[in-house]
Amino acid sequence: MTAGSQQAAGQLPIAEPSHLRRAALELIRCEARAFAGLIVLNALAVGAGLVGPWLLGRIIDAVKAGSGAAAVDRFTLALVGCAAAQLVLTRYARLVGDRFGERISARVRERFVDRVLALPASVVERAGTGDVTTRGSTDVASVAVTLRDIGPDVLIAAVQALFILGAVFALDPLLGACAVVGLSGIYFASRWYLRQARRAYLAEGAANSVLAELIATTASGARTIEAFGLQQQRITACQAAIEGCRRTRMRTLFLRSVLLPSVDVSYVLPVVGVLLIGGVLHDHGAMSLGAVVASAMYLRQLSAPLDTILQRLEQLQSSSASFARVEGLGQVPKAPAGTYCAPADDRIEVTGVRYAYDGGGDVLHGIDLTVKEGERLAIVGPSGAGKSTLSRLLAGIDAPRTGTVTVGGAPIRDLGPDLLRRQVVLITQEHHIFLGTVRDNLLIAAQTATDTELHAALAAVGAEWADELPDGLDTELGAAGHRIDGSQAQQLALARVVLADPHTLILDEATALLDPRTARHTERALAAVLRGRTVIAIAHRLHTAHDADRIAVMEGGRITEHGTHDDLVTSDGAYAALWQSWHGERPS
Repeated sequence: MTAGSQQAAGQLPIAEPSHLRRAALELIRCEARAFAGLIVLNALAVGAGLVGPWLLGRIIDAVKAGSGAAAVDRFTLALVGCAAAQLVLTRYARLVGDRFGERISARVRERFVDRVLALPASVVERAGTGDVTTRGSTDVASVAVTLRDIGPDVLIAAVQALFILGAVFALDPLLGACAVVGLSGIYFASRWYLRQARRAYLAEGAANSVLAELIATTASGARTIEAFGLQQQRITACQAAIEGCRRTRMRTLFLRSVLLPSVDVSYVLPVVGVLLIGGVLHDHGAMSLGAVVASAMYLRQLSAPLDTILQRLEQLQSSSASFARVEGLGQVPKAPAGTYCAPADDRIEVTGVRYAYDGGGDVLHGIDLTVKEGERLAIVGPSGAGKSTLSRLLAGIDAPRTGTVTVGGAPIRDLGPDLLRRQVVLITQEHHIFLGTVRDNLLIAAQTATDTELHAALAAVGAEWADELPDGLDTELGAAGHRIDGSQAQQLALARVVLADPHTLILDEATALLDPRTARHTERALAAVLRGRTVIAIAHRLHTAHDADRIAVMEGGRITEHGTHDDLVTSDGAYAALWQSWHGERPS
């Protein structure tokens, strides 16, 4: 499945192999000096290790020729010296490799965070937080381990294998050819494995993402699931996801079960062939006994680096699939960096807007709406009327299927993120309080804000309780610190909006978790702070609509009424019925 088709289905893209090669080369270029040092040190360490079998062959030939003990002692001392040199070189090669891997791993993590933060909210919502979480945890960790440990191990093993084969060819080309023929079984088994492995590991990663998403949504919606008696349905869905994980994992295990036995047999064949052919050549005086023994020992040494490569092959395939998923974030279409037309003012125009989710039927049908500068507009209607969908289009999170949404004459979808957020901010019922102090949570919105400004923002949303905390603004929040309730958390989120100071604020039932008295106080405080600015309120409580300059009533994805509170109550239409139901009496 291509990256493009996956994104069309609502999933985050997966990078193609060609992109991965370019990304890997780019990372290596960033640490080119360390990479070169890694290659040189490992080559020297391998070279020192290759001298051992050759010296042993010389010792055998010296003993057979009747040379004195002095010659054997010289060869033995040289053998010990090479072993010591190999030990020192290997140690420093490993140190350089670890440092190289950690720096590259840090670059991958930093780039992943930058890309996640740049993702449009609509993309994350369609893909699901489980996919993003899996890519940022399991996949990034797999790539980091590969860069730090597996990559250098495979590189060292590959250099060793090439040097060992070169040494056998140097002793006798015929023996070298015999070794290559004997090892051909590894080539064919590995080629079959590699053709199958990428797809299998990508399927395994996708299955893990589905399971993570199910677990996350089940945990976050536990109360709703319990309230509607959906426990068995969620258990069934999770069991199906677990079965999918098991099935994809069994596929990758099967591939390994074919590869590894084939490799074990291939190790023995070249050694046997070299001993047989070398024995024949020795009998005819074409090769010394020491050369035959050295060749056999070299081929026995060859099993160690090949084992390393093949044992790591599964991890390389798994991490390659993880790398494809991590790099896939870079292929998500980015929001425009600038604007094709700077907004002339802060007037919002919605013209002929229709919208559908992921190719489904339209949920908004020909919406036309104008929001003037400094106006307070309330949008009301029954659940499912399309109020929240419209708010997302007004905030530039989603783009309409047809029609336009503009601010100051400029299409909202063409505004860069920074410019857009200075114009419009959407605040929903969902909010997040970060670990840290009250001050830390507020400075997210305005890093240079003074304590006076922070206290003013808290007071604007009715959060005077913050002044009574043990350490005031420096009080730690979270499980290890002061625990705040839902309404207090929402007030902190609203205080961040006050500090951000957007010109147009969209409140999508942002005060729904507050009790009526606190909510009304907060809304009045916000109205005072944002006087002269545009406020669009998705009204959950109709007293919000009562305080608005103008009201738009939505039903079935359409705006059916708009006007002031008094005009709509007098007209005795849909809004009047909502007001009667809310207020509990017949409007006069």
